Order: sequence, then C-alpha cells, then structure tokens
Amino acid sequence: MAREAEEQALLSTEIVNRGVEPSGPDAGSPTFSVRVRRRLPDFLQSVNLKYVRLGYRYMLSHGVYLATIPVIVLVCGAEVGSLSRDELWRKVWDEATYDLATVLAFLAVLAFTISVYIMSRPRPIYLIDFATYKPPEELKVSKAEFIDLARKSGKFDEESLAFQSRLLAKSGIGDESYMPRCVFQPDANCATMKEGRAEASAAMFAALDELFDKCRVRPKDVGVLVVNCSLFNPTPSLSAMIVNHYKMRGNILSYNLGGMGCSAGVISIDLARDMLQASGAGLAVVVSTEAVSFTWYAGKRRSMLIPNAFFRAGCAAVLLSNRRRDFHRAKYQLEHIVRTHKGADDRSFRSVYQEEDEQRIKGLAISRDLVEVGGHALKTNITTLGPLVLPFSEQLLFFAGVLFRHLYPSKTSSAQVAGEADSAAAAPYIPDFKRAFEHFCMHAASRDVLEHLQRNLGLRDADLEASRAALHRFGNTSSSSIWYELAYLEAKGRVRRGDRVWQLAFGSGFKCNSAVWRAVRRVRRPSRSPWLDCVDQYPARMDA
Repeated sequence: MAREAEEQALLSTEIVNRGVEPSGPDAGSPTFSVRVRRRLPDFLQSVNLKYVRLGYRYMLSHGVYLATIPVIVLVCGAEVGSLSRDELWRKVWDEATYDLATVLAFLAVLAFTISVYIMSRPRPIYLIDFATYKPPEELKVSKAEFIDLARKSGKFDEESLAFQSRLLAKSGIGDESYMPRCVFQPDANCATMKEGRAEASAAMFAALDELFDKCRVRPKDVGVLVVNCSLFNPTPSLSAMIVNHYKMRGNILSYNLGGMGCSAGVISIDLARDMLQASGAGLAVVVSTEAVSFTWYAGKRRSMLIPNAFFRAGCAAVLLSNRRRDFHRAKYQLEHIVRTHKGADDRSFRSVYQEEDEQRIKGLAISRDLVEVGGHALKTNITTLGPLVLPFSEQLLFFAGVLFRHLYPSKTSSAQVAGEADSAAAAPYIPDFKRAFEHFCMHAASRDVLEHLQRNLGLRDADLEASRAALHRFGNTSSSSIWYELAYLEAKGRVRRGDRVWQLAFGSGFKCNSAVWRAVRRVRRPSRSPWLDCVDQYPARMDA
C-alpha cells in the first residue's frame, strides 16, 4: 500500500482539449482526453534535505578558505618541520634584514587590517533586561468563574458554554489567569476602541514603567521602538501611544506590527536587531502584547470559540542594546534568529483566520489542521536552526539518516509496512536538542500543543516545565508568553553564565520563529517578577 501511494504521488494528470470532432457520431462536439505523466519527486521542497542544501551553501560560500587554508598549513608545516630550532632562529634573525620603515609599514598594515575587520563585524545585540506585566488582582478569573460570568453575560447558549467548559478542563490553564472584565458585560460590545486602548495602555505602560526603572534608562535615550499586537491596531498606533505617553525623542524609529499572531515577539526582536545594526541607535525597546477584548467571540461557531478559552491578558517589554559598554550589565546576548513562513500554502494561511460568522459576529477561527500545519512549520524551522546550534556529531547522525532514506527509499518504506519495530528503526533520526540548549521557552499555546512539541522533539518533562507553568499560571498570553517562561526560569535561579535559551513561537500566517540567547553572566533571582509570590509552588501546583 505504501508503495502504491508513493507511485500515485509521482503521477500527474492533465486534461487536453482535442478540439471539435470532425466526423462520426460525435461530429461537431468538443472532445477531451486525460494525459497521465510521471513526474520527479520535488526534492527541493523536502524539509529534511535542507540540511544537504545548507551544507552545500556553506561549502560554496567558504570554498576559498576550505581549499587554501589546509594547503597553506601543510606547506608551512613541512617547511618549518624540516628545520631544526637553531636553523629556524638563524633564518628569522640572522639571515633576514629589517629596517625601521619596513617594520613601521608592516605594523601600520596590520593595525589597519585589524581595525577594518573589527569595524565591519556586526555589533552583538545584548538583552539588558525585560519586564512582564502582572495584571491587578481584580482581573483574576478561575475556570468556574469564567463559565459563570460567560453565562451571566447572556451572550452564549448552553451548548456553547458546555463546549468552552470542556476546552478549559483540558487546556492546562489554572484558576489564577487574568481577563479584562469588559468581555463579560451583558449585551455589550467589548471590542470597542475605548476598551482596547484602555486594556493595551494599562498593560504596556505598567511593563515599560518597570523596565525603565529596573534598567535606569530614560525613555528619551531609546532610539528604536517596536510594538506588536495582532488584533488591536488603532490610529494613532500603539507605538505612537507609547511615544506620546513617555514623551520620547522626535527622531525615534518606531514600528507597529499587527496581524502577525503569537510569533510576533520574535519577529519584533529581529526587526529591532536589524534597526540597531543599520542605524547604530544604541538602545531599542520591544513591546509584545495582545488585546484579549479583541480576541473575544460571542457567537456559536465552535472553531471561533476556541480562543475564548485560551487567550489571557499579558504583556512583555524588552530592552536591547548594541553598545559594547552594555555588555557588563546585560543578561543575554542574541545568537540566532530563524524565521519560517508557510503562508504560500493555503491550509497554513487559513489555519488561524479572522472573519465573521453567519450572524456577522467577528472572531478568530482556529482550523482543525492547526496541529498538522504547525508540525510542518516546526520541521522546517528546526531543520534550518539545527546546523547553527547542534554539535557536529548530531548533525552527522541526522545527515546520515536523511541520506539513507533518500538513497534507499524502498527499504525504509518496506520497514514501515512490516511492523512497529521495523517502523521505529526506519523512522528519521531526530536530533537531540538537549545537547544544544540548557533551557526551552516554547510558546504556551495549550497543553496539547506542548505535548506534541515534547513528543516530536524528544524533550523531557523538565525541559517544558517553564512553558507548562506559564500556561497554568497566566494562560496563553500570545506573543509575550515566551517572556513569562524566561521570567520563570530566572525566578527559579536556573540561568547560569554560558547557558543557551531557545525561544520558539508559532503564529498565524502560518509562522514558526526561533530566537537563541546565551547568558553572558549568572542571572540572579530578580527582585521584581510576576512569579515571586508563587514560583516555589511550581511545578507541584500543576499536578494538583
């Protein structure tokens, strides 16, 4: 059966118009024929073969060095090895003649070359500190209270309430997440500009106040500002609201990203990095948030009720710098950002889609294909990220497995059909990312998503502790969730100098983005954090 499926995948059909039949019983009628052709597999779109393409790209871009350096080392080694120590000393000092002009010229060329090399290198990007927003206690809502308030609002029938209750029960969210109370107001539209501005400004300004105070930075010192909020995009923009509130300088480079989903936090970091490198602005602030009142849906379509059960209030503000003098006070250095966009595929594009239902009620529809679409995006992303972070031994094992599967596809297919044991042996080798990273901050979308990530990446329960804790305590806070997870790791005192942190986020479009940070010093337990009052209760609290 597997062989037949492979053969069918290599066949393409084409309907050919043969024109009008000139004679016979069908004279005067148009005729068509179906032409079946065999086509080659589309190897270039294979996710696994990206390792091969990356290897070739590296070899071509560094071919001169790879070819010449070994030759130079061999020649110099053979020449030096044929001389004794006395002969080598005599050749360097006795037989060579030096004059002051030659020495000065050599030193000047050497100094110029080193200066050009240092100046042409991109400056490192440092994360000085970040702040995560803890909403006020009056916005805290338990799962039972959520259903009770939703029922009292009069916006849902009993079937819709029962569906949301089942989602909450298996969501992985605890009883202390936060939601704006406007969504539960009876017979009222919560997605108004007034409510959106009030919710966004409360979250953003609280996070920024804490950030500026912790880093001892004046708002006017910031040269780049990037704000991302997927569904709430007013005019003037959220970034303009921040500039106005803090009276920032007039030449600030401000950007507002909208509609980019839960992965927009990594995209904002990438944009801020590029702006710092291009402008030399010095300091950049990234703000990641979401307006829950604009994700709320008061209709009956089940695919659009899903966000109600998962999205919660949250915000994160991050201070970045490309000034070398900030190294001593920075926490992390940015090493890699890998972005994957699957928007060319229609299923991926519509997997998270904002639209109106039959009653023209606006909401965010979640497709049944979301998990599968996310899996494909994850494969592409980690296959691109792997060569940048994995040890050579892991890359070699993975490359060998990919090569075997493509050279002997019949053996792997027959092994998969033969049975579970053979199927496991024929399965592709999954690199051990625990050898590349000490800490994992996976987007806390839901319990099911985290379980799929753990299974597909071969991670331990301890590796996803921060993600599960953030989901349980704060819910799905969209693009800021990866920062609540990093704040959890810091509150636990687990981040040490040299540790590598992998932030992985998914978003509409469909996108999968990774950011890799390296701790430049041991990160001590912070004095201000949304976790301080409850971090000691985790992870035991999640099992209660």
